[in-house]
Amino acid sequence: MANDFMNTNYSNNTSSSYDPLPTGTYEMIINKAQESATKNGAETLQIDLLVRNDLDKVPGLANTNGKYHNRHVFMDNWKRKATNQYDLDGFQYILQAAGVPENTAIPTVEDFMKAITGTPVKVYVKAEQDTYKGETRLVNRVAPWNFEASQYKQVQHTYKDSKPQGAPTQPQQPQTAGAGPFANTGDSIDISDDDLPF
Repeated sequence: MANDFMNTNYSNNTSSSYDPLPTGTYEMIINKAQESATKNGAETLQIDLLVRNDLDKVPGLANTNGKYHNRHVFMDNWKRKATNQYDLDGFQYILQAAGVPENTAIPTVEDFMKAITGTPVKVYVKAEQDTYKGETRLVNRVAPWNFEASQYKQVQHTYKDSKPQGAPTQPQQPQTAGAGPFANTGDSIDISDDDLPF
């Protein structure tokens, strides 16, 4: 008699819902930051925020981190058409929340991305209606001024994919390699200039 290939066991299955997070304040990790561009040449610095999974037992986070850990929220920071520059004032809020010391020189956008990647932050995430090409849907929005310093500086988050490149060395569970949401696929974002918020 042959051995069974497997037995069904659904206890470890998790929801793969991609609905936007409910409006609220979440303890997150800046999982990754990367520059990207639309086919029309509009440039953005995208920040991938990841809801921490090491705070599930914190009573005050039961309805945020406890329910939505490991979920991603993506934040775009578009270069302004008039100046072809990012809103550096907005970046100050993110740097402060990430714990970068006052008067730290940040010579390049790459240095900015390295300085914030892997850091814990507290973020207010808003769920709001967005209409694109006649279709209205619910999306998450995060403004730079909605970043604050994390109340939980010791990070014990267990990554499902790979640890962010350039992330600070902290006690972590073993990682497995993965492509992650910003894998370089060679694809560009398809957004017309009329759809940009500036």
